[in-house]
Amino acid sequence: MVYRVSFAQVKNHADAEDILQEVFVRLLCHEPEYESPEHEKAWMIRTALNLCRDLLKSKWQSTRVELEEIPEQEKTYFRLPGMEEDETLWAVMSLPEKFRNCLYLFYYEDYSIREISVCLNMNENSVKANLKRGRERLKRILGDEMI
Repeated sequence: MVYRVSFAQVKNHADAEDILQEVFVRLLCHEPEYESPEHEKAWMIRTALNLCRDLLKSKWQSTRVELEEIPEQEKTYFRLPGMEEDETLWAVMSLPEKFRNCLYLFYYEDYSIREISVCLNMNENSVKANLKRGRERLKRILGDEMI
């Protein structure tokens, strides 16, 4: 789950694996106390998202090649393990972060709106609005590809 969330953010297997490793290192080193298994899962997702954000802000990221610049025939390398090839997933990954996070957690990780609001530290109404706006953008993206 941490790997999938990380990969959805950074769109790169190696970076997602590094983030996965860092999340578990922090988990083992700090040994935080959790109220429940859901709280532990939320902590891991929040930590992964923060590490992804830090990586994406780094200087190295400004010198990388964008996903859109990768030729279509080479995108087969970027498949998520255990998931079928899905054009919708690629469309979700192309959305801005606030929509991408909400849509990914809701549809691909089966989180409720309340759980997403806890994980992302935002109001439930904001999550609902981001889901609605993200769906609208996704519909435009996928609608354009279908023509």
